[in-house]
Amino acid sequence: MTPEEFLGESDLGLAVFETVSGLLSSFSDVTIKTTKSQIAFGRRRGFAYIWLPGMYLAHAGAEVVVTIALDRAVVSPRFKEIAQPSASIWQHHLEVRSVDEIDDEVRSWLRAAYDCAG
Repeated sequence: MTPEEFLGESDLGLAVFETVSGLLSSFSDVTIKTTKSQIAFGRRRGFAYIWLPGMYLAHAGAEVVVTIALDRAVVSPRFKEIAQPSASIWQHHLEVRSVDEIDDEVRSWLRAAYDCAG
């Protein structure tokens, strides 16, 4: 499955994917894997994910979510939720309502996540 197939009719999802993958294109050795549930960006392990909450939730708060995996919790009102699925990984869920929300702050979080995943 391609990212475009996964995102289907979501113009915002496609714009977010293009923006995030464009930011990550300056980093070396980033892989992109698309499954039925998400688009994953990885190195040795995954560090960022794009998914559509409407696939899972009846009342999704946003059309698109970017999840950023860091080695610590980063407190920001921009994150909808922070989960700790393992002792050393915190998943930060960023609801995206406009591609303009993928800004320098998000780029810095993506860079930190990339560095942790190496």
